[in-house]
Amino acid sequence: MAVDLRTQRELARWYPLIEHPIQRALVEAVGRGIRFPVVPAGRRSGKTERAKRFLAKQAMRNPGKRFFAAAPTRDQVKKIYWSDLKLLTLSSLHDKAPSESELIIYLNNGAEIHLIGLDRPERIEGVLWHGGVIDEIADLRYGDIAWKENILPALNTFNPSEPDYRAWCWLIGVPDGLGHYYDLAKYAEAGNDPDWAYFHWKSAEILPPDVIAAAKRTMSARQYRQEYEAAFEGATGRIYEDYSKANHTAERIQPHEQLLWMHDQNFTPLSSAVGVKREQTLLLLDEIVLTSAVSKQSALEFVEKFKDHKNKHVLIYGDPAGQDGEKHAHASDYTDIEGVLKAHHWTYTRKVKPAAPAIKDRQNAVRAKVCTADGVRTLLVNPVTAPWSDKGLATVQLQEGSTFQEDQKNKYQHITTAIGYCVDVEWPSVRRAAFASPLRA
Repeated sequence: MAVDLRTQRELARWYPLIEHPIQRALVEAVGRGIRFPVVPAGRRSGKTERAKRFLAKQAMRNPGKRFFAAAPTRDQVKKIYWSDLKLLTLSSLHDKAPSESELIIYLNNGAEIHLIGLDRPERIEGVLWHGGVIDEIADLRYGDIAWKENILPALNTFNPSEPDYRAWCWLIGVPDGLGHYYDLAKYAEAGNDPDWAYFHWKSAEILPPDVIAAAKRTMSARQYRQEYEAAFEGATGRIYEDYSKANHTAERIQPHEQLLWMHDQNFTPLSSAVGVKREQTLLLLDEIVLTSAVSKQSALEFVEKFKDHKNKHVLIYGDPAGQDGEKHAHASDYTDIEGVLKAHHWTYTRKVKPAAPAIKDRQNAVRAKVCTADGVRTLLVNPVTAPWSDKGLATVQLQEGSTFQEDQKNKYQHITTAIGYCVDVEWPSVRRAAFASPLRA
């Protein structure tokens, strides 16, 4: 069958991946009898693109076999794999069109590629698989249970027509703490099971130096190590482990500067930090911390404290939950604050998101301001005028056993949360994302 013009144009957009010896060994692993290659590799370093090409070739070379690509959710696996696998398998040339509802690609040789969201891990059961890929496996919810109770049994399913064959599965992703993916990686790395092998490379081995330098400018050292070096980073206790005296300043608020006022609407202590922005540096130079108070009382403290300040326009940041009730025309924490500001001749801009950021995103945003991977600090605190902010950034820890939940017993946790809401708006974290594929313009 001739290749149509559209397919020719699409094929012209493809380009080969950068050759890398570990990636080559990975591609050859299944042929060597490796069933479970564990592949913690850096962000944007080619692991997913290798997986796409490998799946397409395997389906083309193995008539009548079934393969899968899986991710933590159905939307995620569709976004990462669907368009590219259709393109790589030349699906437009096959007699049976791909099923957009079931996310199945049908090849003329009888092979199939299924896309599976593992938010319901039982979806992988009930099919005699020849092989597949699980992407972003570190983000798989209840991953240890899903692996043992759903995924591994499905891959070990007995096939009477091939009694000696067991399906293979690439386990790829970026590390996220010391959870189930860490356990799989350590098992593979130990080298005691011939079915398992460990493949690791860093983004810097693939990406241009300017891209790596840009990542280091926008990420904390911890996040960079995890995302771009594929390092398994364990919980260290202190959330902002790079915060130190190097983040201290003796600066004070100047009368003309615009104030940034950041809130966490808890009951006690009611904590808010006050800062200013100088170029891209956030300076935390004051705060209001009240015991057993409400937002209106905090606002009264603010207008009294800054009654002589010349710039009477303030930017307000905080917990999106503080807006609850407004959609029903009820008062909220923010309307109470804004009412006091108006009554005292202040103007304001509310810079509060509709929904709270993910806790990890908020923490990573603050970490990158505390100190980037290339050693730049753009969050400074005056420990004399903002002692709670200083103490919080220096001491707030994780809850025991958690990789991101903050220890609620630490009374300084609320002000660091308030700071995080501001930073998340003005300098949001570089989040994990499905980066644009090289198969598409």
